[in-house]
Amino acid sequence: MSEKVKVTMIKSMIGRPEKHRRVLRGLGLTKINKTVTLLDTPEIRGMINAVSHLIRVEE
Repeated sequence: MSEKVKVTMIKSMIGRPEKHRRVLRGLGLTKINKTVTLLDTPEIRGMINAVSHLIRVEE
């Protein structure tokens, strides 16, 4: 079975570059403290690394 990763948005996207905003929306994060469960793929990991300062990740 494939691994899952829990991602929670902990900081606002206000004042962030448009690229960061698009990555957060692509991850399904629209509000602070919203948590989504995603498959642990290289593509998702790359998105997580791009906005790691705005989110919290749980394995």
